[in-house]
Amino acid sequence: MKFSSEKELILYYRRYAQQSGFGVTSKGGKNNPDESHKYVTLTCARYGKKPTDAINIHKPNPTTKTGCKAKINALFKDGAWCLTTVNVNHNHALSPSKTRFFRCYRRIDDNVKRRLELNDIIVIGGAGVLYDYFTRMREMNDGFYAVMDLDDDSRLRNVFWADARSRAAYKYFWDVVTFDTTYLTNIYKMPFASFVEVNHHGQSILFGAGLLSGEDTATFVWLFETRLKCMNGQAPLAIITYQDKAMKSAIAKVFPRARHRFCLWHIMKKFPEKLGSHAQYKCGLKSAIQSAIYDCQTCVEFDNSWQGVLERSMLKEFVDQFDNALRRKAENEKVADFNSFHAILPCISHFSIEKKFQELYTNAKFKEVC
Repeated sequence: MKFSSEKELILYYRRYAQQSGFGVTSKGGKNNPDESHKYVTLTCARYGKKPTDAINIHKPNPTTKTGCKAKINALFKDGAWCLTTVNVNHNHALSPSKTRFFRCYRRIDDNVKRRLELNDIIVIGGAGVLYDYFTRMREMNDGFYAVMDLDDDSRLRNVFWADARSRAAYKYFWDVVTFDTTYLTNIYKMPFASFVEVNHHGQSILFGAGLLSGEDTATFVWLFETRLKCMNGQAPLAIITYQDKAMKSAIAKVFPRARHRFCLWHIMKKFPEKLGSHAQYKCGLKSAIQSAIYDCQTCVEFDNSWQGVLERSMLKEFVDQFDNALRRKAENEKVADFNSFHAILPCISHFSIEKKFQELYTNAKFKEVC
């Protein structure tokens, strides 16, 4: 698990601590006073043992210290905070309802307080809040459709919903659908997924939307299958997306007969990024590319026009090099798949989560999390 900032790391641990019922203390290390923290240790408030300061040894003062070893160590590496040590086992009783009395929670600035409240609403209590909202919507409209995907701990993972108007419109404009997840809705960076079509007036119609926990194949499969049920099993004839391997695999599995095409807007966006430094890009090459893409009416006409663009701009060699690079990349991926299948990286700790990562991840990804 990685965090983009020290504040995000501490906030995450504080939320966990409040749920579990214990206080939290923290300390950080710097190479010198002018540098930022290089490591952070977050410990239970009952960590260590305090020597008695009572005048009468037969009447010792009460102490909160029990020598609890629960702690988390994090190291700042490669621009992110990485967990290096995780121990969540306490040697004392826990009481979540009493966490507000801990000294570390008595003073919380407004920004942190608001973040904790949002975490409770969206991450922890999000399923309940959304469930109540969806229930109200169903009472208002029988055609409202919503499905929530929860993990084993009843925490919200994925959501899909569509109102009655969207479902009714899909019956008439179901042939081509645009699917996009490039818009991130909030600070938690949960991808907002939208299904959009164009009606006979040239207006965009939202056919359904969702919030996803990630952008892997399994998540996309869940979303597509849920949407397919919502639309009474009517799959689109064609679906337009941006280029994404996981998305492509999910579409092939759930919509095997649909034509999958890449979004032209995303394709056109790549040209200035890849060819902006080319000497001829602003001297006719850009116009020639746009003419070949937008002005051609048939596949044959486009192929001839595109071939002319390559020859006139001397980009054919670049395209051939790019194709060769793709082939080498594909071959390297096959070799990496074999190495992960044939050889196993040993675990370096006794934690079951590391063993789980070892079973699910490739060797390359396993090195990143351990």
